[in-house]
Amino acid sequence: MPDPTTKTFGDLTITVTPDGKTTEELNAIAQRALSQEPLATMLKDTRHGLLSVTQFDQHEEAKSDAAAPAPNFQAVIQDYTNRRTVRVTAALASPERMVVEESADRPVLAVSEFEQAIRLVRNHDAFRGNANAFTPYQAMPGIMGDQLDDGSFERILTVGLLPRNDSFRHEIVGVNLDTNAVVRFPNGAPPGSSAGFQTCGITGDANQQTVTSAAGQVWITVKQGSTTLWKFLAVRPAASSGTRGSGVELRFVDFKGKRVLYRAHVPILNVRYDADACGPYRDWQNQEGMIQAVGVDVAPGFRLCTAPAQTILESGTDIGNYLGTAIYVKGQEVVLVCEMQAGWYRYVSEWRLHSNGTIHPRFGFGAIKNSCVCNRHHHHAYWRFDFDIKTASNNLVREFNDPPLFGASNWHDKKFEIKRFRDPARKRKWRVLNTGSGDAYDIVPTPEDGEAMKSPDWPFGQGDVWVLRYHGNELDDGVNIVQGPAASVQAHLDNFVNGESVQNTDVVVWYAGHVVHDVNNDPPGVFGHFTGPLLVPAKW
Repeated sequence: MPDPTTKTFGDLTITVTPDGKTTEELNAIAQRALSQEPLATMLKDTRHGLLSVTQFDQHEEAKSDAAAPAPNFQAVIQDYTNRRTVRVTAALASPERMVVEESADRPVLAVSEFEQAIRLVRNHDAFRGNANAFTPYQAMPGIMGDQLDDGSFERILTVGLLPRNDSFRHEIVGVNLDTNAVVRFPNGAPPGSSAGFQTCGITGDANQQTVTSAAGQVWITVKQGSTTLWKFLAVRPAASSGTRGSGVELRFVDFKGKRVLYRAHVPILNVRYDADACGPYRDWQNQEGMIQAVGVDVAPGFRLCTAPAQTILESGTDIGNYLGTAIYVKGQEVVLVCEMQAGWYRYVSEWRLHSNGTIHPRFGFGAIKNSCVCNRHHHHAYWRFDFDIKTASNNLVREFNDPPLFGASNWHDKKFEIKRFRDPARKRKWRVLNTGSGDAYDIVPTPEDGEAMKSPDWPFGQGDVWVLRYHGNELDDGVNIVQGPAASVQAHLDNFVNGESVQNTDVVVWYAGHVVHDVNNDPPGVFGHFTGPLLVPAKW
């Protein structure tokens, strides 16, 4: 076990212990796999690239109440010659027993791919003589490309070219990584995007380092005197789970020695513009950007800070000094925060854990300069709270309404899977409790969370809360496209509501936050918006 780092902040003491493999160790495992059969034969004489290597836990239907499952690794390779994705999966304890699968799906872009795309643009005949006339930036939709007759997809990355002077016209180009060709569009941008004279958002892309795949998870223990308040595993976005990542992810969250959450994260994130001026888009939550953070590095991707870290939403700048997740103490709260990006969007994944047991998950929304965000748009973030109140089983969800919906009681049980909507007029909230012990946590909406049915883009937001029975294969809705019709990129959680009982069992609650982003009406000094509920102990 690596040496832990312990620091005291007032009456709170934080111990951070690195866990799992390093990026270098995971990459070494992947490189060995590439040289072995059947991969060596599959990829012989092809042009291919290693997009990501991650450590993950198998999502089993039967969960342990205490221990973490045995870790696995997955390597994702893009074969550009044959337009296919190859995934290699194995247990870390026996990497030689690997499972190799090929598919035509489209993995989230890798930083190495975008760097290659920029090189190809700079060497293109149309831009070679203008290298100093533009600043490249990640544009949306990020990855595009038509499906071909054999079922494969083109892999085309979008690169924005922001003018540095009046001699250059703003443009978004595509770079076909299968053929190394630069694609220019008749309107200066691909369909569903925009590259006009007007740009909005926070002053330009700092063009600092980002990362989409990197090892990084730590055990965090928080004590107050001799009392252990919190213990949990934190996973950085670049190593997070889900089809498109899920931000800063918390696992095995215990408060005062009892389990609260098995997993908590944001696996679904999308955005729709008024009149579909751009998009709609389904974003990714695994690409980390730089933040301002002063402290000591305690593990790959984690820094324990002596003062509150600042993201673009606090500082108003895309420039930072640290790539990863910051941990700091503010009053009686332990805060974890990381900035992420998807194209020109800047997102903030944050968790605040109070000494009184309250958890405040927050998700922030901002953007650097581009043409699309000059139009009003609507962000939707979907948290997945896999509650295991004290145990994985014997959990139940109750709903509070004042005045009551029926009868004399403000509370009623949810017996079967269901979708619900927030109702501030009834002070609606939800309680997840262990029916044996009575231990319980409330899910309390905040005014920043919005209401799906009152959002101007309804029904794109779909809903506010889903109460579901746990299934290991329902980690997200499986959507893996960046841009498409609203029906394709919206959350598909309704597909999980199929009448199963959620009484005295293992329950999962999805919670959606809906934010209107209108940069033209943001007050001075406001660089974006946050959303997120409160998770409050009701009996512990």
